[in-house]
Amino acid sequence: MKAKATLKQIAKELNVSVSTVSKALNDSPEISDLTKIKIKEYAKLKNYKPNVIGLNLKNRKTKTIGVIIPNILNSFFAKVFSGIEKIADEKGYNVIMCISNESAEKEAHTLEMLSNGTIDGFIVSVSEEAQKNQDYEHFSAIINDGTPIVMFDRIADGVDCDKVIVDDFDSALNSTQHLIDLGCKNIALLSSIDNLSVGKLRADGYLKALENNNIPVNLNIILRTDSEEDLKDKIEKVFENKIDGIFALDENDSVAALRIALKKGFKVPEDISIIGFADGILASRRLSPSLTTVSQHGIEIGEVAAKLLIDRLESKEEHVPYETIVIKTKLKERESTRKL
Repeated sequence: MKAKATLKQIAKELNVSVSTVSKALNDSPEISDLTKIKIKEYAKLKNYKPNVIGLNLKNRKTKTIGVIIPNILNSFFAKVFSGIEKIADEKGYNVIMCISNESAEKEAHTLEMLSNGTIDGFIVSVSEEAQKNQDYEHFSAIINDGTPIVMFDRIADGVDCDKVIVDDFDSALNSTQHLIDLGCKNIALLSSIDNLSVGKLRADGYLKALENNNIPVNLNIILRTDSEEDLKDKIEKVFENKIDGIFALDENDSVAALRIALKKGFKVPEDISIIGFADGILASRRLSPSLTTVSQHGIEIGEVAAKLLIDRLESKEEHVPYETIVIKTKLKERESTRKL
């Protein structure tokens, strides 16, 4: 392996001071552009790598972002992470990703472990357990210690920080309205995420659409649970109620709904129109018929979250107001819904 040069060695070879080399490598305005180019090219030639630990102790900056997501298997979080990584790379930041596995304890442990000087700030989607227990003290403690957090998708309303969300309520209202406009009169609601903030908002949007159209609520076709297995066990009973539309609040819920509808001999979309929330590969393009879905624009969410955090980290102002940015979703019509 090629030996790494040190600042002293570069300074000696180029007959300049160590301070000049350091300032040139850090784009200091005190150094001329010609000298910067000369030093940077020589440092690259000699395989110079900065001492990250030393920089951290001196500048208290690691140029590293910590990302904590609840579930690595969810394609939405994968899209968000790709957006975060894109902006981080453009801005010269590294990214460390950790998975809470929906555990509040693991989430808190990860925050504590990385906030000891390993990272400059966090981008987080709150774990299922933390939302269920309304336990957000670990976030407030980190923020109070001076480490900024940006929350996305699943957020904690009581924690003051920057947030990036989608219009879950409006998206659900509009999706249910779309089914009504198609002529559906008996629309089932399927949710295995009723313990999450996003699940509750989407369910409220569905109920508001029914209210707006004077459609009575039929509890026999509303299945709200916090478990995919529980939903799968109970979903077949929903189909006994002559439903003609389904709004599913999660990717796996919509896949389950489509498969059971076809298994029971229903024609989709002739007999039942189905809309699912989350535009994952599994739900949209690999099924037949392909599913109409609500696209959350995961990549854009990641990009906006990363920009918010980096802007806060690099701001020279002491008190920058927190922002909540709402990303608009889009209904992607495919084969599982009739055409208007």
